[in-house]
Amino acid sequence: MSAWTGDELDGIGAAEELRLASLRPDGTPRPYVTMWVVRAGDDLYVRSAYGPDNPWFRRAKASGAGRIRAGGLERDVAFAEADPGAHAAIDAAYHAKYDRYGPEIVGTVVGPDAEAVTIRLVPRSRKE
Repeated sequence: MSAWTGDELDGIGAAEELRLASLRPDGTPRPYVTMWVVRAGDDLYVRSAYGPDNPWFRRAKASGAGRIRAGGLERDVAFAEADPGAHAAIDAAYHAKYDRYGPEIVGTVVGPDAEAVTIRLVPRSRKE
């Protein structure tokens, strides 16, 4: 795995939305799904607003890899678990970025229930 560059963190972290495509078992990408993305420290995260049964989330967890588009960037990524100690910062990032949409919608991606549906996006090198 490689690390995000500062420009990638800034660009993707500032993007209003991210498009995510998980990989099928044969390695081809599924159609992109649009979602919110936040930056917490030097990591980027997405959460399933509709819980663990959301189809994109199930497919992403099963495949473990995919491709993202956001902030004018496109990158192959692995889907990893978030560090348990990162969830407070992830919640704070969601609140800071998206609270203007109201507590009902932001409430779907923050709090203890959202921890289980958090994916850390990890850049993959071009050779993986």
